[in-house]
Amino acid sequence: MPGPDPTDTGSLDAPRDGLAESDVLASPYLQIRAWVDGALAAAHSWVEGSEPLALAVATVDPDGAPNLRTVLMRFFDDRGPGFVTNLESTKSVELAANRRIAAGLTWPAMHRAIRFRGVAEPLSRQEVAEYFDSRPYGSRLSAWASEQSRPASGREELERRWHEALERYPDRGQRGDVPVPDFWGGYRIRCDEVEFWAGRRNRLHDRLVFTRTGDGSLSDTGSWTLSRRQP
Repeated sequence: MPGPDPTDTGSLDAPRDGLAESDVLASPYLQIRAWVDGALAAAHSWVEGSEPLALAVATVDPDGAPNLRTVLMRFFDDRGPGFVTNLESTKSVELAANRRIAAGLTWPAMHRAIRFRGVAEPLSRQEVAEYFDSRPYGSRLSAWASEQSRPASGREELERRWHEALERYPDRGQRGDVPVPDFWGGYRIRCDEVEFWAGRRNRLHDRLVFTRTGDGSLSDTGSWTLSRRQP
């Protein structure tokens, strides 16, 4: 994604100045991209270890109880944000039963957040394979080593499984050294609602929400309406 235009009204220069309707870009896609690009550009000045693409993902279990975890937003285009995961993980099992999903990007240093609500759609195997091959060698091994969400007897079990994967798939410096596991994939969120939260010093914060009214993508201006909610 290209860097933000400092003259772009969707990128606020000063923190805690809020967000007016007149400053919102024409589509959810443009506004999301402006804020994500702004966060990526500013992250170098944040506390070490801060991750601008950290995405909190909420699903529900069979009893209707919410479940929350943090992943990384690895995909973003006008179809929606996406992430990768073990397809046998708790989140994947819950999404198989109920595709409804909520997610959020939060940037405390910028006093901004974006909230997504919609349905989870599986990523294509081509998208998954292309991304998997771009991961560092150790990360590809870890995908094989971890039975995500299942109980572990201790750290030793994880290390043993990782070394077993290391012996099975030695590093020869090629992208295909570690094959994509059949149980590894991901999801894209087809959004029905995108909320932009912008903080103000008096805590009368701004919440501006795009709500789906048509079948188009996040960049289709005719498929969304913009409204304000009280903070």
